[in-house]
Amino acid sequence: MEILVLGASGQLGSCIKKVAGETGLDSISFPDENAGNILDREGLRTLFVAERPRFVINCAAYTAVDKAEDDIELCAEINKNGAENVALLCKEFDAVMVHVSTDFVFAGNQVGLLKETDAADPINVYGLTKLEGEMAIAAALSSHFIIRTSWLYSEYGNNFVKTMLKLGAEREELSIIADQIGTPTYAVDLAKAVLTIVKSGKAAYGTYHYSNEGVTSWYDFAHAIFDLSDTNVRLFPIPTSKYPTRAIRPKFSVMDKTKIKETFGLEIPYWRDSLTECVSQLAFLAAI
Repeated sequence: MEILVLGASGQLGSCIKKVAGETGLDSISFPDENAGNILDREGLRTLFVAERPRFVINCAAYTAVDKAEDDIELCAEINKNGAENVALLCKEFDAVMVHVSTDFVFAGNQVGLLKETDAADPINVYGLTKLEGEMAIAAALSSHFIIRTSWLYSEYGNNFVKTMLKLGAEREELSIIADQIGTPTYAVDLAKAVLTIVKSGKAAYGTYHYSNEGVTSWYDFAHAIFDLSDTNVRLFPIPTSKYPTRAIRPKFSVMDKTKIKETFGLEIPYWRDSLTECVSQLAFLAAI
């Protein structure tokens, strides 16, 4: 099998499966969580022997940001050691690794778009372990693509869009944080970008940033979700200080995507256009 997807049952893995199906890509494998367990290196080796992949896309991660603050060991085991396991096996089997990381590797306190060369300085456990995973991959395997993304959502799994739609149906008003700024990313768009990189044949290895185009706040993101879904709910903007969470979030994490666009010729959709597509898909799925 040419392409092996780990973390196949998660949000991004599900979107890669969707895109692969729609584009007729059949040289791709989506093992279940047991066969593709990134913490079980010997089990993974068995999978690599059977599949002999040329490319391995690692979507597996610990992503419960607040829970990670109290679940440090497991978060590090998955995000650092698991990523390293995959990288070492890719080296052993001469495969290229595509690994998904996060904007949370940055502190989020600088002015201007975040470039791949900017210093990482995570302010929560999740971001720290994802950075450690990036470093472990880079140390173990030269033939890697690390793709940092942000505010991921889709029709699959748990995410902000689905949470807002659920709350909007249950409540008359909501208070949403308005002073954390970033860019939502439709996981279907990210899946298309990942497969474009894999199919490009380019050995332009390294770290890249990918999100949809544009800039917004969580408050304005929520506003757009309700506008597009015709959900009648009153929204109130609040500062982060009014909604304390276990993990600190970056205040500003808008990433510069020039490198990935120029290297792979990507045309990246504007975030609200992609949100329109996702809300439409969710409405269709709810109706059937």
